[in-house]
Amino acid sequence: MNCDLYVITDTALSGGRSHEEIARLAVDGGADVVQLRDKACSAHALTIAGKKVREVTCRAGALFMVNDRLDVAIACGADGVHLGQDDLPVASARAIAPRGFIIGASVGCADEAVQAVEEGADYLAASPVFPTVQKTEAVIHCGLAGIRRIRAAVSVPLIAVGGIGMHNICDVVDAGADGVAVISAVVGQLDITAAARALKRRVLDCKAARSAFPR
Repeated sequence: MNCDLYVITDTALSGGRSHEEIARLAVDGGADVVQLRDKACSAHALTIAGKKVREVTCRAGALFMVNDRLDVAIACGADGVHLGQDDLPVASARAIAPRGFIIGASVGCADEAVQAVEEGADYLAASPVFPTVQKTEAVIHCGLAGIRRIRAAVSVPLIAVGGIGMHNICDVVDAGADGVAVISAVVGQLDITAAARALKRRVLDCKAARSAFPR
């Protein structure tokens, strides 16, 4: 699974652009994965939006994930679903998901990571790594040390989520992340494509440097 740049849609930050347009602009900039995320949308509307995003990602050869909703993910033909700690358990999702369906899970510590992988998660998101404008409630941030502990505990692809930008991509990559997931750093920018392209290049440069000078 290629997850260098994983873009999460958010129409509240996009300046009026739809999930479909966000996806198109993001994959034009090199996004490897697009996650459809809309907490306020009905299942019906989310499925309609998902089918449009599915068309975009198919044309680009990118993966398409749906946040939280396994039913919607299956209904719109997504490649997979991404589950949080308060969503459907990974094991339950795996039991009813189609063959080859990708399941990602958000984890905040090594114990959660190990459990998620044992239950069938294909990739993990260390979340949140740093404070974000999306999560204003009191949360525990796993930080770079948390990424290192998760990376040492599991071997599945690991992405860093939460407060990620150009200034700290190399830090999370050096800590063991295989890629980064972003919202505002891409979706909240005037030029989504340019922002995605710059972040993707930064991830690749940081990974190349890590390979050349392992720590």
